[in-house]
Amino acid sequence: MSDALTRRMSRRLLLGGTAGVVGLGGTAAWALDRYVIEHVEGTVTDSATAAPTGTSTDDGYTSSTTSLSIEKVTTGSGSDTITYFVADISTTDATLIRSAFAQDKFGTNITAYPSVIAKNKNAVLAINGDYYGFRDTGIVVRDGIAYRDKGARQGLAMYRDGSMKLYDETATNAKQLIADGVWSTLSFGPGLVEDGTVIDGIDSIEIDTNFGNHSIQGEQPRTAVGMIAANHLLWVVVDGRSTGYSRGMTMPELAQVFVDRGAQVAYNLDGGGSSAMVFNGALVNNPLGKGKERGTSDIVYVAG
Repeated sequence: MSDALTRRMSRRLLLGGTAGVVGLGGTAAWALDRYVIEHVEGTVTDSATAAPTGTSTDDGYTSSTTSLSIEKVTTGSGSDTITYFVADISTTDATLIRSAFAQDKFGTNITAYPSVIAKNKNAVLAINGDYYGFRDTGIVVRDGIAYRDKGARQGLAMYRDGSMKLYDETATNAKQLIADGVWSTLSFGPGLVEDGTVIDGIDSIEIDTNFGNHSIQGEQPRTAVGMIAANHLLWVVVDGRSTGYSRGMTMPELAQVFVDRGAQVAYNLDGGGSSAMVFNGALVNNPLGKGKERGTSDIVYVAG
């Protein structure tokens, strides 16, 4: 969601309360209801809240099932500086890569800071997800459970065997995906890498160009996930919109980061002020150069 819309609608809600909703004009009232007021759609079937059992260092974690390392990368200088973080994750059990919803609720406009969601799940490592709650379409399968089945765009399917594939949501359904072994899906996009190659045309694709949303193109803060091989993943969070610290990345630049590290598949998630990486409860990156998280509807995380 656009940062400006969030601020405007939240301010109206705080100033006007319920009476303000009633008094708003049709368009404003619709926007408030659609993009600000919480709507719980279903019950969350939760998984994994056990505390991590492995050993953590400043930039990594190792257990009997999982190892991960986090690298901070800075390139360029001055106004062309880019700062990003790469988490390299290997696990013997793909179901340890999990998702969690803000406030343990599923629906639209339900948010919490990524670090808060991560803490509630005892997550070792977490990144913001696809902000499913900004929209009411897309296939949402999380931890083997279907929550929404309204195919609308290119999605990412993460399988129980640790593999990962791009797919057309409109050509299948949640029930079939689960039957085929899908553990979780993400619905944002676009796909960045397929068969180890940067996908053509990703510098012109727009996602959800509806009311209140802005272009995902240009130099932006980014969050994306990728797979080198089954059960060997890369998560990348790029800071941006902060002159001298990090300008952000274009979509092709982001895709190239994955290709250079051997990813066979990669997929773009929600970015901008939502881009966040949390390790052992602490924020790793510096969103918008301000060091402050923005609320989001979901995270993807590594369970201990």
